[in-house]
Amino acid sequence: MCGIAGFIGEGNQAILHAMTSALVLRGPDDEGYWDKPDLGVYLGHRRLSIIDVDSGQQPMQNTAGDIVVVFNGEIYNHQELRTELIGLGYVFTTDHSDTEVLLHGYRAWGEDLPNHLNGMWSFAMWDDRKKRLFASRDRFGKKPFYYCVVNRTLIFASELTALLQHPDTPREVSPLSLKKYYAYGFIPSPHSIYRQVFKLRPGHNLTFCQNEIKVFPYWRYKAEPFTVIPENPVENWAEELLSLLKNAVKRRMISDVPLGVFLSGGVDSSAVTAIASQLDNTRSRLQTFSIGFDELSFDESAQAERVAHLFGTHHHCEVVSLETILDRCEEIVGKLDEPMGDSSLLPTFMLSELTRKHVTVALGGDGADELFAGYDPFKALMPSAYYSSFIPKPVHRCIEFLANRLPTFHHYMSLDFKLKRTLRGLGYQKCLWNPVWLGPLSPAELGDLFDEPCNVEEVYSDAIESWENCEATGLVDKTIDYYINLYLPDNILLKVDRASMMNSLEVRSPFLDIDLVNFARKIPAEYKFRNGTTKFILKKALEPLLPADVLNRKKKGFAVPIGPLFKNQKLNFKTSNDFERQMLSRHQEGKQDNRAYLWNSWVLKNNGFEIKAR
Repeated sequence: MCGIAGFIGEGNQAILHAMTSALVLRGPDDEGYWDKPDLGVYLGHRRLSIIDVDSGQQPMQNTAGDIVVVFNGEIYNHQELRTELIGLGYVFTTDHSDTEVLLHGYRAWGEDLPNHLNGMWSFAMWDDRKKRLFASRDRFGKKPFYYCVVNRTLIFASELTALLQHPDTPREVSPLSLKKYYAYGFIPSPHSIYRQVFKLRPGHNLTFCQNEIKVFPYWRYKAEPFTVIPENPVENWAEELLSLLKNAVKRRMISDVPLGVFLSGGVDSSAVTAIASQLDNTRSRLQTFSIGFDELSFDESAQAERVAHLFGTHHHCEVVSLETILDRCEEIVGKLDEPMGDSSLLPTFMLSELTRKHVTVALGGDGADELFAGYDPFKALMPSAYYSSFIPKPVHRCIEFLANRLPTFHHYMSLDFKLKRTLRGLGYQKCLWNPVWLGPLSPAELGDLFDEPCNVEEVYSDAIESWENCEATGLVDKTIDYYINLYLPDNILLKVDRASMMNSLEVRSPFLDIDLVNFARKIPAEYKFRNGTTKFILKKALEPLLPADVLNRKKKGFAVPIGPLFKNQKLNFKTSNDFERQMLSRHQEGKQDNRAYLWNSWVLKNNGFEIKAR
């Protein structure tokens, strides 16, 4: 796990060093530089040593010296690929570096290299024969890659903080990105907070040659259900799924440094813990980590303790108060390079901070909810479809008006919160349900904030594209597509990457193993969400590992009680327009639950940005 930076075109070594130095938290163990000034090629790297600590330094060149790479991530099938490449005649000089596999793999397979990889990555590779840069980002965007092209110069980096060290990087805030930020609670790829700066989309490659940039996809998640259903599908698929998950965890336990597991006590992290505890062959017990809250409706620490005891792990737990969260808000949010509105960044940071005191690598459960329909909105799909079919719009508006007059509570996923959010989404077409359910503001509210009608096709183009590109017709599959192609990479994985890298911790996600994903996307939706049960087939697969009370626990996200911080005026929020004043006032009076909007605005302001509106 590392940080990468560089540029092709105008610049010098001092700029490269400044860009790379800005990534020190991503790679505190080592730094390296490579340049070719006559061609304007500059590559920099910061290293967090995980695999082949002694001989995996970067930038790394192949033996011929005509390819050089900077790489952030882990390739979990690098040992198998190394064996295959040796069979093809390639000679390796490192002991077991996955970086060298990229160099020889590129020479063997060219732009098809990413399709051979099982892992997480962003890398940039200079091909001196073709005088071309080739870059790639993993299928789910676990590792970030920002870039821009200005004055015929390509500039790239793992973070905006590094990109901005180059004097030519554009700094004009994108009005469209601000609207998307308030629509989704995050800024979806390829957009960034700056108008001419982009994120390389997950599952995409990039080439830059003779001042021409090309960006093109190599992979996208899509549902392709089995056409032939076996005689006992639940038993057969559950058995195969468990086998694939075990292999995925095993791959991600390969490390030359200490490793542990994030454990919330929920289904996903408990499954990873169970498998990892069986596979752990070190003399000491597997270490697990969790964060608890003194606000009981948000707390899962007791469940995590129980699972840790069940599998005999050495468990570390830290319970935090609302005051602790308040004290650290500005510190944590101030370390972001781009605003993101998921308040679970705070506990994820604290969890990473606790974990890094003991290990360098942690396994997590990210991806399972997206792959197997694990979120609460899946339960709302069918009732919402019936409601939309039979309730006229005027009647809906009356129902929503009455629901919004219900008292507001700030407990985790309170009934009034779920009801009001559901009705808010049902005021719009189906392709907008998910972003409107999850986002800080509705299209109507966006119009009020920016003092102009919301251009739905433009602001929600990402969600609309996801809906239309999903070849499956069912609501569950289309919602899974939204979660995997937007919500997972640009919210969940971005949050985990930032929170962990602020603490120089690598986090790995077994559920995003490509072999497991390729199997999961073939399982029909009715086996993922069945009769109101989320993650049905996954829970069946885990029955041999986990007790029934863990499998059947009500889902609880990694949320924090942000609402009371604004209601009780404990979090300093300086309003700058009429819309903000009204939203804050209604929240404090208990008339509306505006925590999502207020938090997103607070984050935006604390990252130095502002809405220029009425």
